[in-house]
Amino acid sequence: MPIRICSFLVALALAAAPGLGLADGALIAPWTPASKPQLPDSPIPAASQAAPEPQVPAASGTDGAELLEQWPASAINDVQANDLWDRIRAGFRMNEIDSPLVQHHEAWYLNRPDYLERLVERSRRYLYFVVDELEKRGMPTEIALLPMIESAYNPSAYSRMRAAGIWQFIPSTGKRYGLQQNWWYDGRRDVRAATQAALDYLQNLYNQFGDWELALAAYNWGEGGVQRAVERNRAKGKPTDYFSLKMPRETRNYLPKLQAVKNIISDPALFGIQLERIPNRPYFTVVSAPAHIDVKKAAELADVSVEEFRSLNPAHTRPVITPVANRELLLPVDKAELFTTNLESTDEPLVSWQIYQLKTGEKLESVAHKFGISLQRLKEVNGLNGRRRGVRPGQMLLVPMEDEEAQSNLDETYDSADFQAPADDYRSRTIHRVKRGDTLASVARRYRTSPASIKAWNGLKSDQLRVGQRLTIWQEGATLRTGHSSRGKHKRARAKSARSG
Repeated sequence: MPIRICSFLVALALAAAPGLGLADGALIAPWTPASKPQLPDSPIPAASQAAPEPQVPAASGTDGAELLEQWPASAINDVQANDLWDRIRAGFRMNEIDSPLVQHHEAWYLNRPDYLERLVERSRRYLYFVVDELEKRGMPTEIALLPMIESAYNPSAYSRMRAAGIWQFIPSTGKRYGLQQNWWYDGRRDVRAATQAALDYLQNLYNQFGDWELALAAYNWGEGGVQRAVERNRAKGKPTDYFSLKMPRETRNYLPKLQAVKNIISDPALFGIQLERIPNRPYFTVVSAPAHIDVKKAAELADVSVEEFRSLNPAHTRPVITPVANRELLLPVDKAELFTTNLESTDEPLVSWQIYQLKTGEKLESVAHKFGISLQRLKEVNGLNGRRRGVRPGQMLLVPMEDEEAQSNLDETYDSADFQAPADDYRSRTIHRVKRGDTLASVARRYRTSPASIKAWNGLKSDQLRVGQRLTIWQEGATLRTGHSSRGKHKRARAKSARSG
């Protein structure tokens, strides 16, 4: 049964909660010493030391074993209900947050029942897998709710900061955690690969900070930002927990937003809603893809819609799947055997695309006409948009086959520069240190951006700058005009895509 909002008065009351200002630290109820979890020592490097480079844990999951030792053996697997929500609730381990910010975000979701319904419906494809992986590592199941605020569980989510997938990896962090990115395939959108990478990253952050709240803050803000905030507080003799740190507004709201979703999932009846049941069993399974196959053909062989196929395999960014990409496909559990049977018995061509080399003076419009495809579709298939350079003579394009019986020449493209990962046109991060005479307007002009954008990126409440202040500036392209370029972090400036859910 779809979500139903039964008490609009509840939402109005929550929305009207007093004191919803967003000043750093003003509205978060601090932990009492008794409520703070006893975690093993995980020393944070001293101010004189650089933050350690995260190391991807071994496949054996040693970090997960250590975490399991900290918590009592849970009854997650003993839950006799068939509803995955019960299994998720049984694995909640993080501290509760009591703050007007939580009430504010609860009201936001409750006042958008259509959005909440889409969110739950979309998540049902992936939640079982994510929960299963969390349990294997001994991690709190609240983390299974994190993609709800990152991307609304939309695996095709793509933010203005070029973050992609349900975990919203930016390119540099994705590469750092082994997520392949090329013209054919983007591992940040691969649900299985990106989930493993995100959990590796979160475990590394936990090992660095010894605290899940700080680990999540670092996932949102970047480990460097959290590290510096911790060191500042330590130098002043102040506490270094999440609630004591000064941080950007978005990070300050990050955990309250997660707590709001957790509260709704924990007791939906309290909020006057009914969650649609999600079966406590796998939604998808893995099958092997042939050397070349059209996305449309693969969906047909599995007897699923193209939309459903793309929802499970969004990492394949072109209309044809090739060995350059991951050879594994995800299909609904009840369709895997049918796909294999149909694949073995079909005598029809599996691909309908080939490579075409652009001739001197040839326009895209004439190519589209030659192959009976619209110009818009030709551009879409070949990733020709405003962020990429124009076409040139000799460039290779992916086009429909003129003759369905023709042999595909896709193998010829593997070593071609045209079909390797495109030049990194993602936004680059610059750190600008404010000098005497700098104003918000002058800094914005220097980096060809707007004062409003700089304020949003840095959580500034006014136009006033101070000498020595560090400002994060995001720019298009890998080449920076000026300033110091720092390695991209997995930051929440990228997460506007969640609102598009």
